[in-house]
Amino acid sequence: MPLAGPVDIPYTKCMNKSRTNLPSAIAKGRAATENSAGRFERFDTIPCDDGWGYDDDLPPLRTEIRHETARSIITYNRSPDLPFDRSINPYRGCEHGCIYCFARPSHAYLGLSPGLDFETRLIARPNAAVLLRKELSAKGYTVAPIAIGTNTDPYQPVEKNLRITRSCLSVLTEFRHPVAIVTKGALIERDLDLLAQMAEQGLVRVGISLTTLDADLSRRMEPRAPAPNRRLKIIRRLTEAGVPVRVMTSPSIPGLTDHEMESLLEAGRDAGADAASWIMLRLPREVSQLWQTWLQEQEPTRAEKVMSKLRQMHGGRDYDPRWGHRMRGEGEYAEMVAKRFSLAVKRLGLATRTPKLRCDLFDIPPQAGDQLTLF
Repeated sequence: MPLAGPVDIPYTKCMNKSRTNLPSAIAKGRAATENSAGRFERFDTIPCDDGWGYDDDLPPLRTEIRHETARSIITYNRSPDLPFDRSINPYRGCEHGCIYCFARPSHAYLGLSPGLDFETRLIARPNAAVLLRKELSAKGYTVAPIAIGTNTDPYQPVEKNLRITRSCLSVLTEFRHPVAIVTKGALIERDLDLLAQMAEQGLVRVGISLTTLDADLSRRMEPRAPAPNRRLKIIRRLTEAGVPVRVMTSPSIPGLTDHEMESLLEAGRDAGADAASWIMLRLPREVSQLWQTWLQEQEPTRAEKVMSKLRQMHGGRDYDPRWGHRMRGEGEYAEMVAKRFSLAVKRLGLATRTPKLRCDLFDIPPQAGDQLTLF
């Protein structure tokens, strides 16, 4: 996959403005077909036919990577909806390009579009492992599981060469620090040596997102993520290595994929997963328009039904950001999906709550220049 060379940028600087919206031929292999400016921008660029048309010979969009010199790497949260209070995200933006990704709006903070820019203009944090070592070694640090991949995928294609996620995982292994990983990426198999070692000590759990078993729908909706069958193989390889895996039927899309819930859970269980979870489709900020554009282009006969069901669960709105509601919605339809999930996991023997990751093994390894203990 062609990549533009990385460019270093200061933490406090934004990248240049978003590119204009591009024709679908140039955006081939991407989920978004628009590139509207983020909500903080004063101006937007609108394509206009000047009579000359587009050059059919223009190459497809290339993935660009820029380096950010981060000041810190562990992000803390107090969300009552999340089972963790800290996380690491080695990358901003995600080349998997899932059209429904709730993290798309975060690209607006960089002066970039949550549309095509989110999929093609990525930010990497090459000093992540150095910062992680420093923050874990800080006096007064209190250990608790760290989540990796909560915003963008830590095993997206650029990780193959940059290896930032692996470097962070190596630090966590050295410190014997508990970690929970969420991914769709097959690159996680590369790190089985570290994951198996951590699993033996009760320090790791992995969640694999499985949205649909329909390979064609997955290709259109998640264009650069592994196909459904490949994700099932990831689950199998991890569990065969002793790494506990949760199958995540997320997001569940009403009128499009929610009918697959039981099949997804069964496929995950058969591949070796011992636990399961689900989240309803979320459409915060710019994601709503991107999603609706995709629906009209890719699933026009289902578009009205999908949006109608979503609005029923969010009080007539595309999305309700309130704590306790944003992940599942409310009302009869949401309750029905939740009940189906509950009955299915019970029948299949899948857990919804798993044993806590161990925190008692955490230990700061000796650093260069430290005075060694006598015993």
